[in-house]
Amino acid sequence: MIVGVLVEISNKAVDRIFDYSVPCSLKDKIKVGIRVLVPFGKMTLEGFVLEVKNDKTFDKELKDILNIIDSDIVLNHELLELGKKVQKKTLASLISCYQVMLPKALKAKHGSNVAVQFDTFYCLRQNINLDQLKFNDSQLKIIEIVRQKKLVLRKELCAISTSSLNTLIKKEILEEVKKEHYRRNYANVAFFKHQLTENQKKVVSQVTLNSPQTYLLYGVTGSGKTEVYMEVIDYYLKQGKTSIMLVPEISLTPQMVQRFQERFGSKIAAIHSGLSDGERYDEWRRITRGEASIVIGARSAIFAPLKNIGIIIIDEEHSDSYKQSNSNPRYHARDVAIFRSRYHHCSIVLGSATPSLETMARAQKGVYSLLELSHRVNGKEMPRVTVVDMNKEMKNISGNLSKELIKAIQNTLDRNEQVILLLNRRGYSSFVMCKNCGYTFKCPNCDITLTYHKSSNTLRCHYCGFGEKRYFECPKCHEKSLSNLGLGTQKIEEELNTLFPTCKILRMDYDTTSRKGMHEKMTTDFRDGKYDVLLGTQMVAKGLDFSKVTLVGIINADTSLNIPDFRSSENTFSLLSQAAGRCGRGEREGCVVIQTFNPNHYAISFAKNHDYFSFYMYEMNVRRILKYPPYFYLCNLKVSGKKSDLVLREALKIKSELTSALTNIIILGPSTASVFKINNVYRYNIILKYKTFDNLYEVLEKIDEHYKTKSQVYLEIDFEPSQIL
Repeated sequence: MIVGVLVEISNKAVDRIFDYSVPCSLKDKIKVGIRVLVPFGKMTLEGFVLEVKNDKTFDKELKDILNIIDSDIVLNHELLELGKKVQKKTLASLISCYQVMLPKALKAKHGSNVAVQFDTFYCLRQNINLDQLKFNDSQLKIIEIVRQKKLVLRKELCAISTSSLNTLIKKEILEEVKKEHYRRNYANVAFFKHQLTENQKKVVSQVTLNSPQTYLLYGVTGSGKTEVYMEVIDYYLKQGKTSIMLVPEISLTPQMVQRFQERFGSKIAAIHSGLSDGERYDEWRRITRGEASIVIGARSAIFAPLKNIGIIIIDEEHSDSYKQSNSNPRYHARDVAIFRSRYHHCSIVLGSATPSLETMARAQKGVYSLLELSHRVNGKEMPRVTVVDMNKEMKNISGNLSKELIKAIQNTLDRNEQVILLLNRRGYSSFVMCKNCGYTFKCPNCDITLTYHKSSNTLRCHYCGFGEKRYFECPKCHEKSLSNLGLGTQKIEEELNTLFPTCKILRMDYDTTSRKGMHEKMTTDFRDGKYDVLLGTQMVAKGLDFSKVTLVGIINADTSLNIPDFRSSENTFSLLSQAAGRCGRGEREGCVVIQTFNPNHYAISFAKNHDYFSFYMYEMNVRRILKYPPYFYLCNLKVSGKKSDLVLREALKIKSELTSALTNIIILGPSTASVFKINNVYRYNIILKYKTFDNLYEVLEKIDEHYKTKSQVYLEIDFEPSQIL
């Protein structure tokens, strides 16, 4: 028997199937989709069996596979085909497309680190005549419990008497049973269901009763989209079908899991990067075994190995977290959802209060079906928004909070209500500069200033992780003239503690949530009223639902507006609208204070009025003039390496090749990336704008093939990039 094996090695030059023979002892265990251990040169590698071939067609001697890793199939037929589609869409290596589907425990070099866990239970041995034996009181109690429950956990029996338990085991009255133990438990809690409004019922009917298609559910914040999702999932669950529900942020997942568990109990499984390797491995196995029929999670959950999918839902579909941008394959979860929906003949629901322009444009053209929830479920108006012009305000204040926002916070605290404050920049200050000579502290590896973190008194690079202690004097002129400039969440926290000394403040950013379980703990503590103010980066702006929050303050609305990217206005409008939607979701009315140095910018003006469609029309006109999506497709070619001159020469060669081979395509660059150097690697961008694909993929495949074997220059191809930096 001959098998074709794709080895788990990232080098594009060996991204192909290699043939191996199968020893007679392993022939009965070989299946397409399992992992095997194979010799590869001087190495021993893991690989996926992708083909079983007729050995009569081979006349050359092949190496034997060494062993079989899995007894069960790891990649079923659908996932194998899905990997090929993702490869074709992204031009990534096929092995990377398969690796992204699996938990770390099923990837090379990780499998031995995560073991299956077991619990020890005891049952009565068969054919034991207990009436002829004598027992003490604790032994009798153990026997009676085991008799009633049939199978009892060891620690429950040890709570009665460990010595009595051991005696019963030694006398062979109790028999030990090992059962696999999952690291996360989903109790079968009581069924909990909200009554739907008429508009919600209408949306549910349209999704469940029509033929499979892709829907855009445009619903204002607080309109009850989550209840619609659960009702749709419940419908398909009763049809014997499974469901995938994606959310954009890890911080949203615990809250979403809790709501779904209240409705569906142990039928759910969660997949996101906040889980340990072991937990992700357990969840993956629960799904493959059919023990979970609803998968909730972030981007990678789109690859969940479910069968018979009835619905795929992508909540907050506008979020750029659904696009994998930093590593191959550079896929978008929406594209993978479309691939899977065609395989399963199921519908997709894309939900958002601020849909991306591309998605809304497709809905307006009829490519997607548009559904709307235009009112909040409690019938309340959207929160009142006040825009504060910080150009005027900075002349009258000493800190970073306007008088309007300080007053609003105090009034909210006096009413025993809660506040959310958004500043989309962590750390204490953006950079440290010497007022005497102008020296600024920069990362030695990246073309970026270091951010000051006061709690650890360190200067850190948020790109490569470099860190060093903050000096008390300038290393250049040796004067004690260092000043912390710019703004971060730590600095605002300090200012809040000064202004409101009795206020309990919870800071939620990457620095405070990096430890496992902190997202869930923080959101639970805030919901339970242990804190008055939740201060954080954009993770506090999406999806969270706290009934006591009546004030949202955006401390610097210009943070995302000033990013040099064509989506900056759209991202700003979305972030402000989503943040504003966190307040007034309960019985009490909400208000929003937006601080900005650009009060007349259209993104801020439309966000103030909760006017998505006016923003959409205005921004679409800008995109049309500048030839950006959705009027044109984009592809970004990033050329990088450790020698700047060499990288530039190669980038110019690539541009020349593109210019001669492609027609009707706008080619921009090569130009330096916004952050030119990251971790001592220099980066140039070449941007392609086009309306039709024609021979684009063929040309890019040829160029990509050329750079597979290059060791000093790297080429990354990113179709439909979420941002170009």
